[in-house]
Amino acid sequence: MANTRPLRYGGVMNSGFPTPPPGVFDDEPPGWTNNAAAPSAASTHAVKPEPYSPPRMATPTAPAMSENLTQRKREMLKRCTDAAQQLGKPVLFGMTTSLILQSVPLPKDCDLNATELHTVSDSHRTRIRAVVPPTTPHIWKPLSAAHNARINKHVHALNLVHTWAQLAAHMSLESLVILGDATLTAIARKPSLSGGRTADEIYQDFVRQVSELPKFNAKATCMIALEFIAPRVDSPMESETRITTTQYGLPRAVTNYTVPGATFSNGAPITLDLAWPEFRVAIEYDGDHHRTDKAQWRRDNDKRELLRHHHWIVLIATAANMADEPSQAELAYRAGRQLALRGAIFDFTLTATPLNELARRKRRKSTGAH
Repeated sequence: MANTRPLRYGGVMNSGFPTPPPGVFDDEPPGWTNNAAAPSAASTHAVKPEPYSPPRMATPTAPAMSENLTQRKREMLKRCTDAAQQLGKPVLFGMTTSLILQSVPLPKDCDLNATELHTVSDSHRTRIRAVVPPTTPHIWKPLSAAHNARINKHVHALNLVHTWAQLAAHMSLESLVILGDATLTAIARKPSLSGGRTADEIYQDFVRQVSELPKFNAKATCMIALEFIAPRVDSPMESETRITTTQYGLPRAVTNYTVPGATFSNGAPITLDLAWPEFRVAIEYDGDHHRTDKAQWRRDNDKRELLRHHHWIVLIATAANMADEPSQAELAYRAGRQLALRGAIFDFTLTATPLNELARRKRRKSTGAH
């Protein structure tokens, strides 16, 4: 039997920087060397990324992911528009169709067919059951409380908060948390949806709206997921990385943390995907474009060099670290060790604890139960 007894300890060796993409140094002046171990005095104050890319919150997603979402939305919108025109009336779409229409990444283990057109209504009497074009109808009784999105005059999409709740019965708890993160980010990036609210205010309203919904299938699962979702998350893989650290007992990390006193030479703030500011430990998730794009690689390298001068330990996570449980455990151990070396006290576990079990323990602790 696996030993899941909590361990109180810490630390880890700092991750090295990734190998640069081919040709990254081809245009450097003669005599230039990549001596990361001996930075210039100027580098302790400001870095000079060339060319400049906006800070991460201004570039919502990795290029490939953003382009994928845009293309998927374009194709789905055409299909939905054609279907509504054939039906001769505007149509409200929900479930995965709503996510695609509102540029939200799809959960990876959803049991619905995302290629189908999922319509939504508040009763069996009003649901759309079309054979041509083929649609899949769903009933969502709290529909009257939803402020839905008008995509065009033919196509409407179910409110994102309601879409998240509607989908809860069709995926794992972990995927529901990841989708919650993505939903918060999608709302924050659309001025028409954010309404001038901060990311934290959007999160608080999200929790309130879901909590106030009348009873529906999987509402209990939603209430558990609300304990783990977070605002300011740039990608599903960042969410997965954060969930991993939580399941192994690490303290809750701050998402997309802005580092005080650390800026690029143009004044743009430096942010970290996951951070424990009190201990100056962080994890950055690097997708493939961080490795293959020359400008992005340089920017990352400059950023992390500056952070080292600010006494931060920055660990790099990639898709390989999320590939399987042993890889996830190794990443959690490395981050946990660095935290413990810097004074953090927490109960690290040798195996991942499911989120529903973590929620149950939290509730028991808050009520004083043993």
